[in-house]
Amino acid sequence: MVQKDQEFNAQTRKKQGRYDKRLILKIVSDIESGHPRKELQDQYGLGKRSIDRWMKDYGSIHYKDNIKRKSYSKLQKRTIVSAIEQGRMSIQEVQDAYGIKNSKLIRDWIIQFKNENDQLCELNGQVMSKNLTKNIGSNELALEKALEEAELKIKALNTLIDLAEEQLNIDIRKKSGAKQSLKQNKTILK
Repeated sequence: MVQKDQEFNAQTRKKQGRYDKRLILKIVSDIESGHPRKELQDQYGLGKRSIDRWMKDYGSIHYKDNIKRKSYSKLQKRTIVSAIEQGRMSIQEVQDAYGIKNSKLIRDWIIQFKNENDQLCELNGQVMSKNLTKNIGSNELALEKALEEAELKIKALNTLIDLAEEQLNIDIRKKSGAKQSLKQNKTILK
């Protein structure tokens, strides 16, 4: 059997450097059955692009459907990263929930958004340092900072209320309109 494999491997290339179709189909079936691509690359001296092209051309429909990469919007990525950073989900739980096969992809998103946050902090720090260089009294600066924090709180609370109303299908905000008269209140109480 070893001799047969050696003969098969020896005849894998034709004159123009192309591989025998039997070898291609064997490699494709090995990959579909779970053999690591890197191992097959090393064993047969193949390039990554060759295997990718063969899988595209000769792979089964089932394999192609399972291997399709999903694209995630920036909002989805940010949601996933925030869930991990807040401790609501682990990387493994995110992989299972969103069908992400590679945990490195998630770690790359985490690094990407941390870098963005660091850049935002730097920009915000530069803007704040420019404001500090102006001759503004310390009381005015404290009031401006308190106002900014209050506005951020209001935005956050409004967002929470909107999400709660949407997810729970309950009207939380008081609706403006005509108030009930005293007679209606008395009839309701009876």
